[in-house]
Amino acid sequence: MIYSHITELIGNTPLLRLDPAVHGLAGVELYAKLESHNPFGSVKDRVAWAMIRDDIDAVAARGQSFIEASSGNTAKALRILGELHGIGLRAVTNRVRVTEVSDLLRLLGTDIVELPGLSECPDPQAADDVSAVIATSIATEPDRWYHPSQYTNERNITAHRDGTGTEIADDLACAGVSHLDLLVGGLGTTGSTRGAATALREKYRDLRTVGVVSDRFDFIPGIRSEREMWEVGLFQPDFYDEIVTIDSGTAIDATMTLVRGYGVLAGPTSGAGYAAALRVIAATPRPVDRPLVAVLIVCDRLEPYLSYLAKRRPDLFGRTTPPAPTPAELATAPTITPTALAERLHEVTIVDTRGAMAYRVGHVPGALNIRDDLLDDLLATGLPFPRSRPVVFVCPVGETSARFTAAVTRAGLTSYSLAGGILAWRDEGLPMERG
Repeated sequence: MIYSHITELIGNTPLLRLDPAVHGLAGVELYAKLESHNPFGSVKDRVAWAMIRDDIDAVAARGQSFIEASSGNTAKALRILGELHGIGLRAVTNRVRVTEVSDLLRLLGTDIVELPGLSECPDPQAADDVSAVIATSIATEPDRWYHPSQYTNERNITAHRDGTGTEIADDLACAGVSHLDLLVGGLGTTGSTRGAATALREKYRDLRTVGVVSDRFDFIPGIRSEREMWEVGLFQPDFYDEIVTIDSGTAIDATMTLVRGYGVLAGPTSGAGYAAALRVIAATPRPVDRPLVAVLIVCDRLEPYLSYLAKRRPDLFGRTTPPAPTPAELATAPTITPTALAERLHEVTIVDTRGAMAYRVGHVPGALNIRDDLLDDLLATGLPFPRSRPVVFVCPVGETSARFTAAVTRAGLTSYSLAGGILAWRDEGLPMERG
C-alpha cells in the first residue's frame, strides 16, 4: 500500500501473540500491542498528532512554536510533526536522563530547557517546576506559544480510546477471541491505559486494568515512580484495578526476555509492563472453560535506551564493573559535616554529583561538577582523582555521595560524603557559588 503522508502511518499497529512456550503460563493467551511500530517509534505518536492535528495549520499561520513538558517520545513526535509545518518546539523538562533521547532532540533542533528537578535541591528561589515555567513563558509571550499539554489534555485519552483500544478489540474479534481479562501498561501520562481501557470496557465488562510504575526511588525511563504519579493531571488512581511497582533490575531482565524470547525490540517501560503482566497473571484465577486473555501495551523501541542498559547492566555488553558497595560499606562510609568541610575547602577535592543546572544554581565553593552517571563511568575504569588529596562527594541529601565514598574508600583513596548533602550545607547558611 502506498501512503501520501507520514501521519497516515500513525496507529493501526500490530497485535502480536506472545509464544506460551516463552512465558510459560498455562491456560493463558498473552498479546502485545506493538505501539513501537508507529512511524516515530512510540505510543506517543498517536498522542502528539491527536493534540495538534486540528490546530496545526492555525499554529503555523500565527508563527507560533510548541512548548511542552517532555523529555522524550512526545517531544520527538511533536518536533518532527512541527518541522513538517515549520513549527518549532521548546521542551521544558527536569527528566532528561537518557543520553540518546536528549541527543536526538538536539539533533532535531529542539530548544531544550532543562530544569534542576526538585530532587536535586536547588536554590529555593529558583524556578524548578516545569508547569510553572511553561505557564510563565506563555503569560510573558502569549502569542509565541502553543501548549499541547499532554499531562492534562483529554485528547491524550481520546487518541487511545478511538485508536489503541478500538484496534485491540477489532483484532481480537478477527482472531475469534471473544474475551479480554487484563490490560497492562506503563503509567507516564496515563493516556494509553485510560484511553484503551475506556474503549475496551464497553465490550469486555469484566476487564481489569493494570498500571505499572517504578519504585519510588528507582528510575525506569518512560514511566513514573509511585511518588511522581501525583504530578500527572490525567492520573485517576481509582480507574485502575491494580497498580504494580517494578524495580529497574526486573524491568531490564524482562526487556531482554522480550527481545530474546519473542524478537520484540521493546524499551524498559515495556519490560516493566511484561514483568508486571506475568506477576498479575500468575496470581489471577483461570477461567473454567477458556484461556485467560491479556494484552500488554508495548510503548516504544529498545534502541534509545542502550546507554541506560549499559549503565545498569554492563554485563549485557560483555563489560565488567566493580561490585556495588555492600550495605556494611555504605553504613560505614566516612562523612564530613558542612562545618568541618567549610574549614578544609582548600585541602580537599570536592565533587558535586548533581545535574548541571542544579550545580549552576548553587554549589559548595570550588566544587567540580561530575554528574552521577558520568562519575559511575569514570570509576568503572579507575580512580580519576589524585591520591594526594582527600575527595569529598556532594549530592542532594547525602545518599548518592555515600555510595561514591564507599566505592572510592574501598579503592584506597581517602574520601568523605558530605553529611546531609547540599541541603544541609545550605541550611547552615554556608556560602555557595553560582554559575
